[in-house]
Amino acid sequence: MEIVFEVTDRYIKPASADELLYTPLKGKKTTVKHSRRYVLEVEGSEKEAKAFVESTLVDDVSQELSTGEDAAVSGADFILDYGMKPGALDLEKEAILNYYKGLKKPGFTLKKLTIQQRLYLFDADKATSDRLVKDVCNAAVHQWTVKAA
Repeated sequence: MEIVFEVTDRYIKPASADELLYTPLKGKKTTVKHSRRYVLEVEGSEKEAKAFVESTLVDDVSQELSTGEDAAVSGADFILDYGMKPGALDLEKEAILNYYKGLKKPGFTLKKLTIQQRLYLFDADKATSDRLVKDVCNAAVHQWTVKAA
């Protein structure tokens, strides 16, 4: 089964999209909120998989965990999801997999792990989302999708 987890920062508000771009947007007040998505393909206990994510990938004080495909943040105009292409070196993924392999009885089998950065774009249009893709994503190592929220 595939389970999607999204980790958002509880106290960090959307910030100017200009911080992510090489040159600022002209006349636009686009803001961005960042989150991380973890897509786990597992066999066994979904409850144990969620407990693993909660204990290793979420800070209970400053972060919130959402489960499922639905967006964790509302009100965005566009959502940009991007992550490493298969085969590209992903140090976070390697660290998580190594930690999982060291567990004596995890209660589930982790078959596959995909990590994505998610950017929620507010006050954005298609041209702005295209610009963010151009400046944030590297075609040599990233794969991405953009969708209207």
